[in-house]
Amino acid sequence: QVQLVESGGGLVQAGGSLRLSCAASGRTFSSYNMGWFRQAPGKERELVARSNRSGGSTYYADSVKGQFTISRDNAKSTLYLQMNSLKPEDKAVYYCAAGTRVYEYPYWGQGTQVTVSS
Repeated sequence: QVQLVESGGGLVQAGGSLRLSCAASGRTFSSYNMGWFRQAPGKERELVARSNRSGGSTYYADSVKGQFTISRDNAKSTLYLQMNSLKPEDKAVYYCAAGTRVYEYPYWGQGTQVTVSS
C-alpha cells in the first residue's frame, strides 16, 4: 500500500499561483499511476490531471489545460500540481490519488484546501 499526504494549499488571490505537493510513503512510488482530483462545495469530485508511472504521459481536464501542470519526482516520492492563473472557480479541496491499474485510484490522501479570492 501507499500513504499519501497533500500540502501546499491555501488562500490566494485570483491570478495567483500555488504548487501542491503529494508526498508518498510505503510501497515504491514509481509503481503507481497518480492523479490529482478536486471537489468543490456541492459538486462531485472531478479528475484534474493524471500522470503515468514515469511522468512521461499526462492528461488534463479541459477546464485546467494550459493552466495546471502535473509532475512527479520518483526519487523524492512526490507528486506536484503547479496551478497558475487561479480563478475563483478553482476553489476546492484537492486530493492526490494513486493506483496500479489504469484509471483506478484506490489510494487517496486527506486533501488540501485551495481558496481563490476575487
